[in-house]
Amino acid sequence: MFELIPENLLAAGLGLIGGIVLGLASRLARFCTLGAIEDALYAQNYTLVRMWGVAIGSAIIFVSLGMFNGWIVLETSAIRAVPFTPMLTILGGIIFGAGMAFSGNCGFGALSRLGGGDLRSFVIVLVMGITTYTVSSGVFSSINAWLRDIFTISQKTPGFVDPIVSYSGAPSETIGLMVGFIFLAIALQDRIFRQSAKHVFWGIMVGLAIASGWIGMHYLSLHGFEDMPVISHSFTAPIGATILYAMTSLGGGLNFAIGSVVGVWTGALIGSLFKGHFRLEACEDPKELQRQILGAILMGVGATFAFGCSIGQGLSAMAVLSLNAPIALLSIFLGARLGLGYLITGRFMYLKN
Repeated sequence: MFELIPENLLAAGLGLIGGIVLGLASRLARFCTLGAIEDALYAQNYTLVRMWGVAIGSAIIFVSLGMFNGWIVLETSAIRAVPFTPMLTILGGIIFGAGMAFSGNCGFGALSRLGGGDLRSFVIVLVMGITTYTVSSGVFSSINAWLRDIFTISQKTPGFVDPIVSYSGAPSETIGLMVGFIFLAIALQDRIFRQSAKHVFWGIMVGLAIASGWIGMHYLSLHGFEDMPVISHSFTAPIGATILYAMTSLGGGLNFAIGSVVGVWTGALIGSLFKGHFRLEACEDPKELQRQILGAILMGVGATFAFGCSIGQGLSAMAVLSLNAPIALLSIFLGARLGLGYLITGRFMYLKN
C-alpha cells in the first residue's frame, strides 16, 4: 500500500473520511457543542448532551477495543505526549468557552455552518485559524512557551484512569471499556432519547470517526516510512494549517489535519444540500461581526493554551483517556456559560437558568 499511495495522501484521506462523517452528523443530527450547552441550560433539553455522551462513550470503547488488538498504544498519541499543565488548561478552556459563546459556535461548528452557506462563519474560521498559529508558533509563541514553563507539572499528560489501573492491576483497555460503557449507560438511560435513532446513530458514528483517526494514524506511524504524529480530529490549529497549506502548499504538507478540516466542510455541505438547508447568509450587523471576531480570537488563544478545542479535547483526548480532557471539557462548559451569561445580562455571571 505504501508503495502505491504516498503516506501523506493516506493520512489526508483518513482525515477526510472521518471529517465527512463529523460534518454529516453536524447537519443531519445537529451535533454541536454550543447547541448542546444552550439546549441544556435554557430549554432543559438534554438530547444533544446525551448525544455527546454517546459519542464520548463510543469513542472510548472503539479505542479500547483497538488497544486489545494492538492497533493503538495510548502513550504514542500526540495528545498524551504534551506537557501536563492543568491550570493553563483550565484558563484556556474558560477562554475558549467564552469565545465559543461570543462567536455562536466553535471551530467545528463554524466549519459546519460554512458548509451550510453561512459566510459569517468564514470570518470565524479565518480569524481563529490565524490566531491559533500566531499564539502557538508565531509572534506571540514566546508568551505561550513562557506560560507552559510556569504551569507544567509533568512533561507528559497522564490518563485519568491511571490511578484505577495502578490500584486494580487491570489493563488500561479493560478500564477504558468500563468507562466507555458507563458514558453510554448514562446517555441511554433516558427512554425518549433511546427512541431517537437519529441521535443515537450519529453519536456512535462520531465516536467511530474519532477512534478511526487514532487507530489509523497509529497504523501509519507504526508501519509507514514517514514520521507521522498519531493524532485524531481537532479544529483549531488544523484550521490554521489548512489556511497555510491553501496559500503556500507548505505548512507541513498535506496531512490528516487538513483532510479532516476539508472533510467536515464537505460533509456539512452534503448534509445541508440533502436537508435542503443550504442558504447563503451574511452578517448585516457590524456589532455582531465584532463580537464574532472577538470570539474567534478568544477561541484561538484558549485552544492553544488547552491543547485543543471542544472536539480535540472533549472527544479526541477523551477517547485516549487523557487527564487533560475532562479538565478542558468542564472548563469549556464553564466559559461558555459565563459567555452566554454576559450576552444575556451584560455581566460575566454563572446563570442559574
